[in-house]
Amino acid sequence: MFWRGGFVKKYVPQEIEPKWQQVWEENHAYRTPEQVSDRPKFYALEMFPYPSGEGLHMGHVRNYSMGDLVARFKRMNGYQVIHPMGADAFGLPAENAAIQRGVNPREWTLNNMRRIREEQTRLGLSYDWDRYVGTCTPEYYRFTQWLFLLFHERGLAYRKQGAVNWCPDCQTVLANEQVEDGRCWRCDSVVEKKELEQWFLRITDYADRLVEDLEKMPQWPEQVKMMQRNWIGRSEGAEVTFTIPGAAEERISVFTTRPDTLYGVTYLVLAPEHPLVEQLIRGKEGEEEVRAFIREMKNQPERSRTGSDVKKIGYDTGAKARHPLTGEEVPIWVANYVLMDYGTGAVMGVPAHDERDYLFAEQYGLPIRTVVRPKKGEAPEGEAYTAEGVLVNSGPFDGMDNRQAIGAIADHLAQEGKGKKTVSYRLRDWLISRQRYWGCPIPIVYCDSCGTVPVPKEELPVTVPEDVVFDGKSNPLTTSESFVHTTCPACGGKARRETDTMDTFIDSSWYFLRYTDPHNTDKPFDPERANQWMPVDFYIGGIEHAVLHLLYSRFFTKVLHDAGMVEAIEPFAHYFPLGMVLKDGAKMSKSKGNVVSPMEIIDRYGADTARLFILFAAPPDGELDWSDAGVEGSHRFLNRVWRMVQQHKELVRSRPVAQLEGKEAKELHRVLQQTIKKVSDDVGDRLQFNTAVSAIMELINAIHSYPADADRGVLAEAVEQAILLLAPFVPHITEEMWRELGHESSVHDQPWPSFDPEALVLDEVEMAVQINGKVRHKAVVPAGADRGEVESRVLAEEKVKSLLEGKTIRKVIVVPGKLINIVAN
Repeated sequence: MFWRGGFVKKYVPQEIEPKWQQVWEENHAYRTPEQVSDRPKFYALEMFPYPSGEGLHMGHVRNYSMGDLVARFKRMNGYQVIHPMGADAFGLPAENAAIQRGVNPREWTLNNMRRIREEQTRLGLSYDWDRYVGTCTPEYYRFTQWLFLLFHERGLAYRKQGAVNWCPDCQTVLANEQVEDGRCWRCDSVVEKKELEQWFLRITDYADRLVEDLEKMPQWPEQVKMMQRNWIGRSEGAEVTFTIPGAAEERISVFTTRPDTLYGVTYLVLAPEHPLVEQLIRGKEGEEEVRAFIREMKNQPERSRTGSDVKKIGYDTGAKARHPLTGEEVPIWVANYVLMDYGTGAVMGVPAHDERDYLFAEQYGLPIRTVVRPKKGEAPEGEAYTAEGVLVNSGPFDGMDNRQAIGAIADHLAQEGKGKKTVSYRLRDWLISRQRYWGCPIPIVYCDSCGTVPVPKEELPVTVPEDVVFDGKSNPLTTSESFVHTTCPACGGKARRETDTMDTFIDSSWYFLRYTDPHNTDKPFDPERANQWMPVDFYIGGIEHAVLHLLYSRFFTKVLHDAGMVEAIEPFAHYFPLGMVLKDGAKMSKSKGNVVSPMEIIDRYGADTARLFILFAAPPDGELDWSDAGVEGSHRFLNRVWRMVQQHKELVRSRPVAQLEGKEAKELHRVLQQTIKKVSDDVGDRLQFNTAVSAIMELINAIHSYPADADRGVLAEAVEQAILLLAPFVPHITEEMWRELGHESSVHDQPWPSFDPEALVLDEVEMAVQINGKVRHKAVVPAGADRGEVESRVLAEEKVKSLLEGKTIRKVIVVPGKLINIVAN
């Protein structure tokens, strides 16, 4: 390559990038300082990957590039940065691979972890690899078990019967997402509901705090906070007690947020799983039909029963319930749209004031009784009235505003002993049992003499055994004699181990704390070290993890705070959900044949090109549609920057002093200061990485168009500062160019450029000159000129005079700094 007759070294990322990656590794360039300094701390964290056999995908590249940009930017701005990485390495895919490939999940997973780590290194990510954590290693899951025992000691871990999705062919429990249209995702067998002894964590004990503390996180998107609130589903209302007439009077508790509509109840509906249903239908006409319906509903996923477009199906049990205030007997139905997991598994039917109840009553000819009417006018016919109003047909509460009646009727129920004010949650305790091999074993043994016995902490870890059978049937852990049969820690007698492993969400609920002290062999982490770094200052990952993973991590942090292990009450001060990567408008997937391999892009163009395209192509929280042309464009831009440095490196090395003489020099200096400010704001505050890249591109354009005879010092400064601004975005090429410019230390160790506010003040501004609303001219006026001066200067210009010749000026409108509109006829 030549430049004006001289040889220019070619940009070859395939040579530059491995070189600098090796230098960074040998020098431990990104190792986290162990000593506390007076510099502010910054904890940058991207969600760690699952080590699948497919390696990294473009969603990973987008996530890591953004997190790395922020970490590098903060380091250059003087922060003491921790930027760790690991692998979320337990899970069902590894177990399936063992079954399909005839390999051990450990071997398969560790190989994938090595591969992904190599791919992350090729991206030039500034991780502190000394803090690497793999959740499937005994060094890590020993303390996952330690934390389970802590929860158990605090009364937050317990075992009870629980309904699970059971595949009769695979002989195993399935998570909800592994049930597709009521069938096992692996063998296509019809999934059944089965009651099994399961381990749970009492996350509901923290429900109120999990809702209330969302208000303490102003840097979380409101959308994400709303998703969390909706999942927890806190509802204030009343628990109402209906009774079933008979010799042994049974009670049915119903939770409602609308006790003001209690007098409008014309029926009750129970979930098919409700324990009273069996008793109510026994010996009744149509009993077998109802039983068949119940069996069918028990095996239906929630969305197939409660969706707005799902037909409501119900059966009359033939039983009656007595209304707590009127004494009226109303029919008890069982229906598909009521779930045992929500409220009490029973709802009161108020068809006049609930749309779902109205449709059900219309379908089955049930009475509809109005108890709330508008304060003015009449309620619309043929639909439920759900707005505010006054009570009617409500006994002593007639005429009361329905909002006031909510509390008044709840108080009356409490006085009568027929209900009480209460709070209900959609959230249920966290079922953590998984009948899987490749997961963290639950450290519990069962002894005929001592019962349920926790494994002492000093005997941890309970390791995942090797002598298991992988045949796709049942839980492989039950096939390991050496694992199942053990001795009781309490009495020394024969005992059997718990063969369930923990939900893998457990592993990712505390990994960010382990990063603060990853080599501790006595406890999960030292509180002093955790307090040095927590909470995470910037956490970035997919929006698909914005509910469960974040909720469970918040729960764990609160429990550990209560246990005195960490001062933080929330794990992530700032959560940033990034958008998906698409190809041709669709999410990348093998089935669609639209997957783009990150490593193929890096092999061809280099990691810096891949990073730059990812950061520039779309706003970070928006969807990014992959473009081969966009990748080519990013590569051309880096080549252009490379040539710029090659052209001017001798000038920069000579260190000329900027004189700021001449219009062109002042303008380039202003553009540079403007760019520094914008990039600083866009990366540090606004997190708009694409517009930051755009600003740097405009600066490069200004450098290329700078006259050859203008102030050389201003040009040298602009070239050098441009490389510093690019450094967090494209770390390899900037490291190389920085050395080309004569520097011996790393570009990533340099302080971030600061801008001169005075240089941003314009001496002159260009204003559009409109005549009768149409732009006819551009005028340059002093930046601080008032309206009168602008008007007189513009009207005095020969061009404007010629445009107004023969016309009478009627009005002049001046918008300072933007335009002047002359109205004339």
